[in-house]
Amino acid sequence: MSDTDDGLLLGSDGLMRCKWHGNLPDYLHYHDHEWGHPVTSDHRLFEKICLEGFQSGLSWLTILRKRENFREAFHGFDFERVAKMGEADVAKLLQNEGIIRHRGKIEATLNNARRAIELCESEGSLARYFWSREPDLSYRPQPLTWDFLRTQGKTERSIEISKDLKKRGWKFVGPTTVYAFMQAMGLVNDHVEGCFCRDVVEDKRRALKRPA
Repeated sequence: MSDTDDGLLLGSDGLMRCKWHGNLPDYLHYHDHEWGHPVTSDHRLFEKICLEGFQSGLSWLTILRKRENFREAFHGFDFERVAKMGEADVAKLLQNEGIIRHRGKIEATLNNARRAIELCESEGSLARYFWSREPDLSYRPQPLTWDFLRTQGKTERSIEISKDLKKRGWKFVGPTTVYAFMQAMGLVNDHVEGCFCRDVVEDKRRALKRPA
């Protein structure tokens, strides 16, 4: 493989990819098959925004490698079930070595499950809420360069969504966390120009029926 200075990494399979996966097998699979592919499942959207909250101060790879443990601990991120969890569950999770044992983040997940139910009642679904806030991407340069992407820790839209979620009582949903969520769930396509996944993701975004 060869590393370039444009945010790309050429793999042993001859495919050019965003370099951030570092050619680690589990991270590479996540890059190729999940990151940026548009998601409209409420449970997956809830899972991701919660896991992004757990990531705060850590690497996504750390969370990714514990994701199955998180799924088991939080009922597959079925927020109807998570919303019913209480202090006894928090105490149990604080002893669970398979997840991040951070009381604030665990309690935020339970809180956010309750807020997710409220949001669905007011907006129809999590998918409808988030996809109705899909940003206008006309401001982005073409081609989409690594130099541009690495400055995008947060955007006007992620700040807007973060503020709205916080007003609704959500926790651990800062603008950087929200933007990472937007990248992963396909609300933007941040595969750098030249990555083979960029066109794959863009085709999926074009074909996607946005929740109405």
